[in-house]
Amino acid sequence: MSFAPRPAFYALEQGGWRDYVTLLHPPYTLWHLSYVAIGAALVPELEARRLLCGLVAFFLALGVGAHALDELHGRPLHTRIPGAVLVAFAVVSLAGAVAIGIGAALAWTLWLLPLVAVGAFLVPAYSLELAGGRFHTDLWFALAWGAFPVLVSYLAAAETLRPEAVLAAAFAVLTSLAQRSLSTQVRSVRRRVVRMSGVLSYDDGREEPVDASTLTRAPEAALRALAAAMVALAAALVWLQLG
Repeated sequence: MSFAPRPAFYALEQGGWRDYVTLLHPPYTLWHLSYVAIGAALVPELEARRLLCGLVAFFLALGVGAHALDELHGRPLHTRIPGAVLVAFAVVSLAGAVAIGIGAALAWTLWLLPLVAVGAFLVPAYSLELAGGRFHTDLWFALAWGAFPVLVSYLAAAETLRPEAVLAAAFAVLTSLAQRSLSTQVRSVRRRVVRMSGVLSYDDGREEPVDASTLTRAPEAALRALAAAMVALAAALVWLQLG
């Protein structure tokens, strides 16, 4: 059985503005921005502008910059966005994120400066698979897009790091590893497999043909639920602080 599924469950039909929406990886961007909110919401007294700065900076760096570079590197989402536009998105968004980070460091704590430098390195290192892909592993994904947003947002909000921040970072690492585990098979089926065959035979005599849906339905349902759960948790914590 041959098939040509969409490259991601959130991918829209190719062309025009839809490519730009697909580029943002909406559920995953919201998922990892939730880590920013969770980290900031753990401080005793949260200032809304510090949370807003963190959300904007990570949206630019991850939601736009990293995803633009990822699409530039092999076109995994099959968008028709010109390469020059992707480069412009990556450069401008990453520069904007770094500028926000430097401004936050000067305003609140200089300890943010080394983390801004780390973030500016991680975006191209992970997305472009630099150094032979050494930074494009499951662990680096969990550290860069899970633990890092939690720790940076907490530091920006509290101007120090405490045990609760480290524990929340561990939570982000573990949930990011779960995300990566679920999405690896899905990506392979949607983007690499071009033909499959087979039948599932059940003990009650039923038979079900093996197709793309058979292999992606359950993990993608779990990914949707986890993304929504992460946003709900972040919203609850922020509401507790600011509501």
